[in-house]
Amino acid sequence: MPPPVKLNGTSTQLRAKQELSAYRSKDKAISVVGLGYVGLPLALELAKKFRVIGFDISASRIDMMRSGHDPSGELEPDSFNDKDITFTADAADLAGASFHIVAVPTPVDESRTPNLKPLLGASHSVGKSLQAGDIVVFESTVYPGCTEEDCVPILEAESGLTYGQDFTVGYSPERINPGDREHTVDKILKIVSGSDRETLEIVSGIYGDIITAGIYEAASIKVAEAAKVIENSQRDVNISFVNELSIIFRQMGIDTQDVLEAAGTKWNFLPFRPGLVGGHCISVDPYYLLHKSIKLGYDPLVIASGRRINDRMPAFIAKELVQALLKADKNPKRSKVLVLGVTFKENVADIRNSKVVDVVRELMDFGVNVQLYDPHASPNEIAHEYGLTMVEAIGTGYDAIVVAVAHQEFKSFTLAKFRSISRDTLLLFDLKGIYDRKALQPDEVIWRL
Repeated sequence: MPPPVKLNGTSTQLRAKQELSAYRSKDKAISVVGLGYVGLPLALELAKKFRVIGFDISASRIDMMRSGHDPSGELEPDSFNDKDITFTADAADLAGASFHIVAVPTPVDESRTPNLKPLLGASHSVGKSLQAGDIVVFESTVYPGCTEEDCVPILEAESGLTYGQDFTVGYSPERINPGDREHTVDKILKIVSGSDRETLEIVSGIYGDIITAGIYEAASIKVAEAAKVIENSQRDVNISFVNELSIIFRQMGIDTQDVLEAAGTKWNFLPFRPGLVGGHCISVDPYYLLHKSIKLGYDPLVIASGRRINDRMPAFIAKELVQALLKADKNPKRSKVLVLGVTFKENVADIRNSKVVDVVRELMDFGVNVQLYDPHASPNEIAHEYGLTMVEAIGTGYDAIVVAVAHQEFKSFTLAKFRSISRDTLLLFDLKGIYDRKALQPDEVIWRL
């Protein structure tokens, strides 16, 4: 693949300025491909100042957005007001834009191998509408090199255009945090990159018009891709460390939370806490880096070890609960357990890659009767994605209760509430460390990581 054409500094700045003027005057439009947790907030923010075409392959989701509803449940209806945006499920409409932003999911498959089908599919759709002078910016999490090595060839093949001469690309990693009302898309510092200086200036200018937190220009597309993939890999490794500590300290009869609070009195101790690591980022992104590294012939020991530990936590928790039931003279196969929360984090409806589901399945494998309750999750989505059924309301007569997600509703529960729905002696698995164990009565148990 030939390197992108480099222009001299003066002409680059002039052409970039002219291009930005065309977008700001709405002579040219911006498309956002993929309108999920990342794409929709970004598209609506852009639509405050630019003319935007929002594309998603799901016609039903597009219908909801046209009526002012976010299918993900993250945005309020008034977020759609006074926005210059056209929603469409017809990929041909992408031809009306000259600056394309791809924000589709990049999950892993059952073997934990990167699943690039959504990304490559989006590249095909954009490529068919690509015109000379267009810019394509990818936001999806990928391994370093994916944009130029996997996506660009598709854009060239579909369009018949030549990269670096007829069109250019950029990469600007998403940093959306579902459920976070403080760090919204406009308030998160934005990394940008481009295949040449002119592209970088245009990409930086467009994002700079909507991002109040500032813009960081990465040295290259690969650097921007790598920065994204290590952000969550770093968190994954750190959480795996404290998860391993929780396993070790349990063998020693030491409370992990007490240890972390004591160690946290040192000024430079990092405040990570043990727990289930699910969702669409922290538990997925490391596999992209692992995949690329192994293809290059290097076996990354630390990253792989962290993933193994975090992936094993659901089985560890389920085994501990079964042992606690046996210790309380209860037959697991005759026990009824309530699991509170199934979304991947608190106060959101997002169930993608929920590790609570793994805990539930592990318990079911032991023959435990599990009742699952979550006021935020969609029962239809849980049934469709995981084949599980949720109860409509919390019952009584539970042999154990697992608080798996720190939803605000569950934080308001008292020990008296849990006692009232327990069959006899309270056995509470507090995976988020919410409740005060000092208020326990004799023989009652609050287990925590």
